[in-house]
Formats: sequence, C-alpha cells, structure tokens
Amino acid sequence: MAQQYVGRFAPSPTGPLHAGSLVAAVASYLDARANAGRWLLRIEDVDEARTVKGADEAIIALLARLGMRWDGEIVWQSRRKDLYQRAADQLAMQLYPCGCNRREIADSRLGIAPDGSAIYPGTCRYGLHDGKVMRSLRVRVPEAPYDVIDFEDRIAGHMVQRLASESGDFVLKRADGFWAYQLAVVVDDAEQGVTDVVRGADLIDSTPRQIFLQRLLGVPTPRYMHVPVVRNEGGEKLSKQTGAAALAADSEAAALALLGQSMAFLGFPAVQADTLPAFWERAAALWGQRYPLPIS
Repeated sequence: MAQQYVGRFAPSPTGPLHAGSLVAAVASYLDARANAGRWLLRIEDVDEARTVKGADEAIIALLARLGMRWDGEIVWQSRRKDLYQRAADQLAMQLYPCGCNRREIADSRLGIAPDGSAIYPGTCRYGLHDGKVMRSLRVRVPEAPYDVIDFEDRIAGHMVQRLASESGDFVLKRADGFWAYQLAVVVDDAEQGVTDVVRGADLIDSTPRQIFLQRLLGVPTPRYMHVPVVRNEGGEKLSKQTGAAALAADSEAAALALLGQSMAFLGFPAVQADTLPAFWERAAALWGQRYPLPIS
C-alpha cells in the first residue's frame, strides 16, 4: 500500500505574508490536494530574535481567508526545542563546539557556499584553540570524496553538491543559543511524517545539508520540489527585507485575485472560478496534470 502523501507549508513569522511566500503556500497546497494528501501548517519561529509579534496570527488568518485548510494542529518550532535537543544528543559524536566569531570565519573562509553563506574552514574541528570558548555547535561533514550528496528535484532535476567544498561543517546551534534552521526543519519533517517538501528555489542549496542530517539521524528523505522565487524589479528575492508588500484579502473576489496572480506566476492559465472551493478544485486538477508524482 502506497504511503499517504503528507506536505507542509512552513512560513517564518518575521512579518505578514507577501507575494513570494504565497506562491510557495499555493504550490505546496495544490501538490497536497492534487495527491489526496494531508497539508500541514508549521510556524518556523525557531529564530525567535527575528519573530514579529502577531505575524503568525496574521499569516494563519490570511491563509484561512484564502480558503486554505490545513490538516491537524498547527505546530510552532519555538515550542519544540526538546525535540531539537534530543536530535543533537543523538548526533553528539558528529558535533563539536566552535569558538569562531563572524569576522574570523569571514577572514579564513574557504569560499562562499551556493546559498551565500561562508564555507567554514574547520578551525575548531579538532578542538578549541587556547583562549576560545564555545560560541556555536557544528556538525562534521565527510571529507572528499565521501561528501557527495545528490537528489532528484521534481522541477530542477538531478542535483549534486559536495558538502566539504560547497558547505563545510555547518552550524546546528547558533551563538545566540537558538537551534539552526537546518536541524529544526529536518527534525520537524521527520516527526510529522512529511513525505513531500514543496518550497521556494532559494532553499534548494540547503537540501543536501538536510539530506545529510536525515541520514545521520536515520530518518526518511522526502521528495523535494523547488518552485520559482518571486523577485522584485531589482532582481532580489521578494522578502520582508526587500520591502515586500503585505497581502490582504478582505473579500472572496480579492482572495481569488491573489490566488490567480500566484497561479499566473507559476505558469498556469487563468482558473475560471467564482468561489474559492471551485478555484481550489480546478487548480488542483491543473497542478496534478502538470506535476504528477514520480513513480517510485
């Protein structure tokens, strides 16, 4: 018997929902509904320093006004720290304390990773230097040629990354005491039984690190699908930091207009529908025709 599809949308509550995050929400929702699956809603507030008060409630309310219905209870990462600690305990032999600050890493980095982060040179890999104290917790990645991670993305195709040269030993617990996104997302997806991750293409370069952690923890690797990212006129990814406008849907007509814009960005023809239920039914059918699940 085939495993039931379980997808999720996991926004960060650093501000209200904008057009870029709505595209990711629509794509993940349609993929779940097209495959008669469950769609979970998870608030990724593991970085509590960037969380904006009330943003989670605003996001949840807007999704509801858009006719999106999640399955089960909503999960907040900030309430799951014990799960991340248990995972770190399980990985203890692969982890080490790092005493380097940002300037030291920038000065000695091996290069820039595909996602723009500095590749850590392994300064503290074999112990803290004299006078250093732990600032963060890093995980050791394999040395070449044993560091290759590859996966099939449902849009981008075959992806390959060498962790040693393109990532380096990466942080699992930050200097400010918060758990890193890479660990939290892996633990949450596994604990929630997520089979399919549909999200923005800006996160595709994080996927090999997450697959590496999944293997270390002995949990399944979901299927991945990374959809195009909405950008502003300057070519920057649309985000709160680049001045993305908040979305509003104070009527069904306004909601349908927003959803139509997301579908158009994703390359679909206009969905003729006068109600939200009709829109979602027709849009899911179109999605399923274009993006059938791969035969395993």
